[in-house]
Amino acid sequence: MPPAAGAFRAEQLGLLAELHHKQATEPKIGELIAACESDAGLMADETIATNVREFRRDYDRLTKLPTSLVTALATTTSQAQEVWKDARQKSDFASFVPMLEKVFELTRQKAACYGVPAGGEIYDALLDEYEPGATAREIEQVFSPLRGRLAALIQRVSASGREPDTSLLSAAIPADKQHAFGQMILKAITFDLDAGRLDVTTHPFCSGLAPGDTRLTTRYRDEKFTDALYGTLHEAGHGLYEQGLPKAGSPEGLFGQPLSEAISLGIHESQSRMWENLVGRSREFWSWALPLTTQYFGGALSKATPDTMYRAVNTVKPSLIRVEADEGTYNMHVMVRFELERALLSGSMNVRDLPREWNRRYKDYLGVDVPDDRRGCLQDVHWSFGLIGYFPTYTLGNLYAAQFWETIRQEIPSLSDQIGRGQFGELREWLRQKIHRHGKRYRAAELCQRITGKPLTHDALLRHLEGRAKDVYGV
Repeated sequence: MPPAAGAFRAEQLGLLAELHHKQATEPKIGELIAACESDAGLMADETIATNVREFRRDYDRLTKLPTSLVTALATTTSQAQEVWKDARQKSDFASFVPMLEKVFELTRQKAACYGVPAGGEIYDALLDEYEPGATAREIEQVFSPLRGRLAALIQRVSASGREPDTSLLSAAIPADKQHAFGQMILKAITFDLDAGRLDVTTHPFCSGLAPGDTRLTTRYRDEKFTDALYGTLHEAGHGLYEQGLPKAGSPEGLFGQPLSEAISLGIHESQSRMWENLVGRSREFWSWALPLTTQYFGGALSKATPDTMYRAVNTVKPSLIRVEADEGTYNMHVMVRFELERALLSGSMNVRDLPREWNRRYKDYLGVDVPDDRRGCLQDVHWSFGLIGYFPTYTLGNLYAAQFWETIRQEIPSLSDQIGRGQFGELREWLRQKIHRHGKRYRAAELCQRITGKPLTHDALLRHLEGRAKDVYGV
């Protein structure tokens, strides 16, 4: 979009948001939902009851918002994205301040309309959009001990004096060869390429457009093939979830109904992080995959072994950029954002103070100095979109993934051997039966309890991260 088109685009999006909101909050819809709820025979059907429950939730949340606010948010966030792009390019946070203040003020109004849950805080109203039923206090109770132990782990790794050889990851491999390798990996992990595809974009994503149409994208760097590999595995995890939801070939014809949708961003993220990190960064994965690279990359990795690859892709090194962070430090980046947006929303911190508070936390939590706003508080697009309450779901995804993984390894004792042979069908089927097929039937916390027999904690993730650090760094 040309820069000069931004203002008109914002007006267009505002109008579309207004029209959609008016239609979605028609009183007739509420009457129909109420009629369903009052029909005991109808509600005895679990599938129908789940759909009605979710229709009610969505309708009630929408009707709490005045159309004028919905329109203002759509218009403002569209404008904010353009201002953010320019501010980020110039590393000039001050130029973004007025717009970000407006975004947070409108978001506060939205949260106030939703209402603060009993005993909760304003942040909970927004978090509920992305992780239904979760509260800031619950997340803090998980994050706080995790933060302390991660900080200690990072310090032990830094003091170990060991530095895995990562030079083999810099092998020059053309994009077309990486793409062919990625396609092979997708087939191996049972992503259905007749019902999806892999393409190239500037930022990887997954879109489940319709039954039989799940789109994955990745990006290629000739000088570091693992960026695309892990980006592909990550998005494929999302894609397998989309393909496994009830809408995918469901005899019940559930497409378009809430039951055919993912329950939360945290659960969705658990699937992507599981395939990316727990599968793709394992020693067993490279025992299988490394010999196959000869077919696709020639001798580019001839000096590598499964063990050296395992060590290279599991380094722990504090850095500035969240999306480039390693598995061991990634969650610290998320926690910084959770703390800051929570403070900004409550009003205990001013938007103008964001760079100072951001930089302080990066120094305290990760030991790194932030040189400029571009690599600091302007690096993420989320706040310009108004996605406040979104960031915690990234770490929730890691927590769910690790806890699910421990249960999977108990229930599939031969899993390591299967991965080492490139056999992923039983793992995919376990995920489909335990998670994917349920859609929105269960809330995320209930799903976790049903699968693992206990509520979500930080323990499994720390066992995983500390185990890999011991393997790679001896600490």
